[in-house]
Amino acid sequence: MTPESDDRAPETRPSETPAANPYARTRTDGACTVVEAVGEIDLATAGFLAEHLDAATATGRPDVLVDLRGVEFFDCSGLRVLCRAESRAQQRGGRLRVVTDGPRLHRLLRASGLWRRFPPLLEIPEFPDFPEFPDLSDFPEFPDKQ
Repeated sequence: MTPESDDRAPETRPSETPAANPYARTRTDGACTVVEAVGEIDLATAGFLAEHLDAATATGRPDVLVDLRGVEFFDCSGLRVLCRAESRAQQRGGRLRVVTDGPRLHRLLRASGLWRRFPPLLEIPEFPDFPEFPDLSDFPEFPDKQ
């Protein structure tokens, strides 16, 4: 699957959980779906993540956490997949949240102007009903100068 194939309507894809692949896997945690991404998410691999996010956002009122803590590299192809999935979740009355503690991903979200759209959680909450968006004043403008 390529990022270009992501432009098909999500309703044309099956909603069952796709099999885990080298870049993404899906699990249920309470009332939310957790899509865990690992490795390098770029033009060649973003489709593998998209497959899992498409399935996670295909249901009514999806509540999705995208765990990016295992990602070593993430580029604009991955951002595109996140934006599409978040839009689908909102259209269905749900939400999509990003979990990352990596300073590189924090800088990418800021540089791309997506920090407010995806204010990251630092860890997966312990409760099925995870908290609302964090207060952005709690985050320094650039948490790490790596």
